[in-house]
Amino acid sequence: MYRPKTILIFMNYVFLKKKYTVTVVAEKLEALPQLSMKPRRILKGHQGKVLCMEWARDKRHLVSSSQDGKVIVWDAFTTNREHSITMPTTWVMACSYAPSGTMVACGGLDNKCCVYMLNQEEDLSSKKRAVAMHTSYVSCCTFTNSDQQILTGSGDSTCALWDVESGQLLQSFHGHDADVMSLDLSPSEACHTFVSGGCDKQALVWDMRNGQCVQSFEGHQSDINAIRFFPSGDAFATASDDATCRLYDLRADREINCYGKESIIFGATSLDFSLSGRLLFAGYNDYSVNIWDTLKANRLAMLNGHENRVSCLCISPDGTALCTGSWDYTLRIWA
Repeated sequence: MYRPKTILIFMNYVFLKKKYTVTVVAEKLEALPQLSMKPRRILKGHQGKVLCMEWARDKRHLVSSSQDGKVIVWDAFTTNREHSITMPTTWVMACSYAPSGTMVACGGLDNKCCVYMLNQEEDLSSKKRAVAMHTSYVSCCTFTNSDQQILTGSGDSTCALWDVESGQLLQSFHGHDADVMSLDLSPSEACHTFVSGGCDKQALVWDMRNGQCVQSFEGHQSDINAIRFFPSGDAFATASDDATCRLYDLRADREINCYGKESIIFGATSLDFSLSGRLLFAGYNDYSVNIWDTLKANRLAMLNGHENRVSCLCISPDGTALCTGSWDYTLRIWA
């Protein structure tokens, strides 16, 4: 119905007409139809708080990590656990699926990011490869557009780019004044940039080629817990402990929308866009997921079902399903 490029063209029009805000101009748009999403699958297997999850590109499998020290690879269709990896530490805060689908990466309180090859062997630990080493916990990680490189963020306030095969540090990124909590790679074809958010309330845009911070954005009143690019790559959104999510445009170099209500007093932990970018899904500490209209900034629906904090969420690559992870030890798939 809506394409990312169409929405961004609309936003650019708003910026040129400086007397308008995005929400004011968006009032003229037709309201979106009522959303109806229900839980279709519940994934049970973790014995601790689910901290991170990510879909594989095959649109069927996903990986999750937990406080229990386990990393589990799931078949989202059948809810079967295909692989279970025991880490040498609890609080596995980061996990990522390789583009090829043949390996997963994870990291946490041991300050390392390790890669595991997925095969039919029962003991995947024998295929373990330590790739990254920080001086504090690893809070987030993501593969680049290939299996050869991986980006990590850490409590040591830095991000880093690593070579998977050799474990060599290719580039380090210094600019945050506190723990880095989240990062996201640009979806653009060039893929030379990524964004990071942290406990210093800042969102920074980085050039991967030279390690330089090329843009910085402020506005939040508390820690940024999650950050995600808009599907076109020209904007990104953040989720914060200040109970708001915010949208920033790279070309306008400023915040262009804020998503919050006086009745929402709990921090936002996670977020993701629909494929078109018109919907923004955000998880909160009050056990709920709010669905926002990206342009109008009004809440369209709420998803309730988890029995503790929603710690992570991600839209499937084909946009047909949403997976949420929670401190109630479960993951839920909504459609």
